[in-house]
Amino acid sequence: MIPSPPSGPRLLGPLLAELRSARGWSQQRVAAELCAASGVPTLTRHEVSRWERQVRLPGDFWSAWLATVLGVPGELIDEAVARSRRLGVAPAAVDPAGSRARVALLTLAHRWAADPTGGTLAGPLVDASLPAGPVGGGSRTASEGPCGPPGDARAQAVPDGVGLAALRRWDDLLGGGDLAGHGAHSLHRAVRGYRLAGPAGRRRLLPVLAESAQLAGWLAGDAGDPAGGLVAYRLPLRAARAAGDRPLAAHVLGSASHLLALGGGQAGAPTLARIGYAAGRATASPGLRALLLHRVALAAALAGRHHAAGRALAGAARCGAPEPGREPPWLYWLDEAEVAALTGRTLVASGRPAPAVALLRPVVTVPGRPRRAAVYGGWLARAHLRLDEVPEACEVASAALLDAVRSGSHRAVGQLTEFRRALAARPSEPAARRYAELLGAARPYLPGPAPGRSGPGRARRAHPARRAARRGGGTPPPAGTD
Repeated sequence: MIPSPPSGPRLLGPLLAELRSARGWSQQRVAAELCAASGVPTLTRHEVSRWERQVRLPGDFWSAWLATVLGVPGELIDEAVARSRRLGVAPAAVDPAGSRARVALLTLAHRWAADPTGGTLAGPLVDASLPAGPVGGGSRTASEGPCGPPGDARAQAVPDGVGLAALRRWDDLLGGGDLAGHGAHSLHRAVRGYRLAGPAGRRRLLPVLAESAQLAGWLAGDAGDPAGGLVAYRLPLRAARAAGDRPLAAHVLGSASHLLALGGGQAGAPTLARIGYAAGRATASPGLRALLLHRVALAAALAGRHHAAGRALAGAARCGAPEPGREPPWLYWLDEAEVAALTGRTLVASGRPAPAVALLRPVVTVPGRPRRAAVYGGWLARAHLRLDEVPEACEVASAALLDAVRSGSHRAVGQLTEFRRALAARPSEPAARRYAELLGAARPYLPGPAPGRSGPGRARRAHPARRAARRGGGTPPPAGTD
């Protein structure tokens, strides 16, 4: 499935990288296609790399052939070249969510969409994707945890006897900063159990391997390390495909789309969401089908494609409510109130705040779920502000700010940051001044980004989930408390 070309003028570098990754092509493949189409055998991948980094711009000859091999109108490439030239030839900005991780995941997603039952993703599972090395914190394998009988692949344990299902429910209360180490340790143990098992045992352990890696990626994103989350998501996509679990693989792509869309690097988020829905809808439960469409809707809304977002929301409404007993166990958190809040969030992103308020308020006011209240509270505050209801917006944002401190969720802080930027245009409002004072007092207690998001030591200080997905090993920190 090849997505529609992006609309509107773009910089050439990001445009070429997105069009290339949409086909699952490497820079070498693009160079080979250009040579074959043009009859000029001297173009190399290094030149394609220079175009994507905007160190150079192609001339009219190669611009025309780029449009041909990438299957887009020539005007799209020409306009991108012209815009890049007007702004000056300079290296393209780095995607804040990790451009390499994004492109790698997009490539895997397109390979799966093109061959959902074949072997295109199965080969590298053991040799390249799984972390290696010792697992800290005990010697039990994944089948020896206390959450099920011996041999039960879902008896996945982390330190102190906490099972994978319990760790997911911790995620209702605590942020990724507190839980990412546990998520990485859960993944380490799943990998160890998989490596030690025989062929039949490995087949049984594939679901827990996929679920552990999906949760590790989710927690990394919530801890403020979107690139680490995208790296971790490559493993569950391969493992779920190898297990024949198309719903879980679709959920992985939906989660990755969500991480990209909210992490500031929207490029690729709509594509991942569409592939996840298209590949998983036939076997998905009603609730999962609705969730996948909500991922499509939010990614489209944040990319400015409001009509597409509206169509996806309408499709999600037709799916009906989640049905207990028919939904996968990892979707326990999705209920009617959550679906309504997902709709409200997309309406805010689409510039329709009025109907969003009634959908978001019930979820925000439910006690005992501080992270959820903080995340959706940020969206509700933004809706009130767009309606010019400044006192109400600041009241909601203040409560969400305290919930963000309680939960330790970097993702929740992201929504409040967007609210604060919008509120800065109203500095004379008394409610805005009071909120600014509260924010200043709370700032030392708010969760920051995960270690290693920037700076020269980033690779050495990588997030636990990123390390788990790459090589394994390490000992998790103790759990946080609410």
